[in-house]
Amino acid sequence: MQVAQDKRAQSWESRPWFDRPPWRGGVHWRFPLRRRSHEPSAPVCYAFRVLLERYVYPALKEPLLEAYEMAFEAAYIVLHPFVRVPDELSWERTRQYPSDADVFAHGSKCKWAEAARGAEIRNCASMSQALLTAIGSIDEFLRDPSASAALQKYLQAAPIWMPTEGRFEPLLQADLLAAFTAAGHTELIHVPEFPEREPIATLQVADVEGSFPERGTLLAPDRSFLFTVDWDSFFTLFYGPRAFVDEVVKSRGLEGFFAEKETEHSWFNWKMGCATCTVSPDGWQAG
Repeated sequence: MQVAQDKRAQSWESRPWFDRPPWRGGVHWRFPLRRRSHEPSAPVCYAFRVLLERYVYPALKEPLLEAYEMAFEAAYIVLHPFVRVPDELSWERTRQYPSDADVFAHGSKCKWAEAARGAEIRNCASMSQALLTAIGSIDEFLRDPSASAALQKYLQAAPIWMPTEGRFEPLLQADLLAAFTAAGHTELIHVPEFPEREPIATLQVADVEGSFPERGTLLAPDRSFLFTVDWDSFFTLFYGPRAFVDEVVKSRGLEGFFAEKETEHSWFNWKMGCATCTVSPDGWQAG
């Protein structure tokens, strides 16, 4: 059995990462295993689509830096900002989350560090845990009801709303597009969350603002960097060369932190060894 596994590894380890089968141990890391066909080659456009399908959100139980066959030097966890609004759009006045139109017109970013100080939450891992508890997206034994209640009390007393989860945060959309412009790209590739159900599309950066994809992956045409978001997540992953990612993060003031070697999707659960995220609020801002 070991000999057979070694031979299988030798058959693809020497090939470029983008031409390797996207499975680990015989099991596809995102979708059911797709075996190669022995029929004549498909059209180039189809082959390119199959290649791009691999840029969906990474496997949840593997270190983030191991995603995409370790093609990217760095991964930055971009925290979705809280939404500061005028008093007339606050919870106390409306009891209703503001629409995207209202957020674009009247909303502004509120950093996790500020919300944490107001709610007396000690670090970003605990803040993420409080947010996930609030939407009921983690198992009961992982929840922190006291932190969630403290956060709710703070937000209800202030004209501030929770970040959005599971999609590209509206207040970050301009920042994401700015990265493509900074890299000299006029186009981006949108890989939907389920590319077998929805088409992969090439979009003009200048035209995306009015019809921004809700979720999935935004990929540079040269595949040098990407942004990707998953359901029930209050953050977006930013993969790319470390220097470029750092430049964009600093120029756009993106709050978050770089993934370490063992950081996984469930980085909020650092107490159980799932993430190396124990920084204080003062350390959340890159730079």
